[in-house]
Amino acid sequence: MPENTPSALDLYARIEDLIGVKEAAPKLYAHYLLSLQDIPFDSLLDVGCGSGDFILSIQNAFADVAFRGIDLSPQMAARAREKGIDAEAIDLCDEEGRYDVITAVFDVLNYLTLPQLERFGKCLREHLSDGGYFLCDVNTLYGFEEVAVGIFSAEDATRFVTIEGDFAAGEYRSGFVLFERGSDNCWRREDAQIRQYYHDDNVLDRALGLERVSTESVGLFGEEIDKNFIIYKKN
Repeated sequence: MPENTPSALDLYARIEDLIGVKEAAPKLYAHYLLSLQDIPFDSLLDVGCGSGDFILSIQNAFADVAFRGIDLSPQMAARAREKGIDAEAIDLCDEEGRYDVITAVFDVLNYLTLPQLERFGKCLREHLSDGGYFLCDVNTLYGFEEVAVGIFSAEDATRFVTIEGDFAAGEYRSGFVLFERGSDNCWRREDAQIRQYYHDDNVLDRALGLERVSTESVGLFGEEIDKNFIIYKKN
């Protein structure tokens, strides 16, 4: 089964609340909010915006800023628009205009292979204003090896999901199986596979081609560091 397709990402987004991602999000968003308060900017593009939760969480703090979100999933972009966000299902390289700040929240870069990351970096530099900032977070080795590996299941009144994850040779592979009960009371099954990649600091810096301003360690799911929050600047 193909990995990281729009339909696979759609399925993942639909179960985020079951697997603790939504609960952990505010702690991660706080790093972005605090950092943005020290950056002068009039426009922000959120790459991989999903259903718009990140933009919704910070936009009230920046009343005069123009926010926009893009995502490869048409379903997610549509959900963001339903919440009043300027959002579109489009690749960063096909985006128009420049932005003072670009963000990639919740390990967006880990979904990219090295060639894809290098392509992303080229397009990032094209769409980032001179002197602009790129804010992102990436998974650490601990996040891949200890937090994400294993078999996990969760359920609510209408959904049951199982996830099996494995990490080897810098690649994380996860298989999702979702059983969801419809309005006709019948259960339907969906399968998806998602692959992520570990990128160390040197790989990220070379691929993005920006100046690294700062790195903060983040522990979303315990005391150990499972993410790094990074700020880059285009000089």
